[in-house]
Amino acid sequence: MTLRVIGVGFGRTGTLSLKLALEALGVGPCYHMMELAARRAHADSWIRAARGEPLDCQGIFADFAAAVDWPATAFWREIAAAYPHARVILTVRDEASWYASFRDTILDKSQGLAPPKALPLRAIYDVTREVIIERTFGGRAADMQHAIEVFRNHNAEIVAEIPPERLLVYDLARGWEPLCRFLDLPIPTSPFPHVNTRSTFQSHYGDLRAQASAVSPYPTGSKP
Repeated sequence: MTLRVIGVGFGRTGTLSLKLALEALGVGPCYHMMELAARRAHADSWIRAARGEPLDCQGIFADFAAAVDWPATAFWREIAAAYPHARVILTVRDEASWYASFRDTILDKSQGLAPPKALPLRAIYDVTREVIIERTFGGRAADMQHAIEVFRNHNAEIVAEIPPERLLVYDLARGWEPLCRFLDLPIPTSPFPHVNTRSTFQSHYGDLRAQASAVSPYPTGSKP
């Protein structure tokens, strides 16, 4: 299997909804941060990459047709180069709204005590600290002005570097039509899967995998 779609938007721009939408469209299994709970060995690969080693794209994405969310978005250049025929989707959101959601979810959980090493969430916690908090935001994710500048620059670099015919800049509030047109796929009759709101993240942080598995035709951690 090879990646057909690469989501390069930061977490909290609708990445879990995009994962479920791509799977509902039949693109194939989609990699997302939650995969680390079932594939804990991947955490070491991502952490090594965050520290400067080459990213093992073939090993990480062997069972996937798409990838969205962190940690993949932090390595968008490497992944886009490794899969030159894959379509690229940049999910976008109002900057202030994005930061408020990021602060109250990902940042908040990353600042708490680390889960015990025996728990699946520990892999997500460790990658969040290494890839997001340290590598992406330079340890300054709590600085709103700095974090928004990183967010803005990330999006601008993608628009500047990815050829426009390969790129969809996508606000999920627009629903199925832009996504399906970009991928040359029919528009489903089912509602677009808007999931993982801020309150849901806060209430169900320990069970995000179950949330996606209940909707996705590809249960987290399973092979197609």
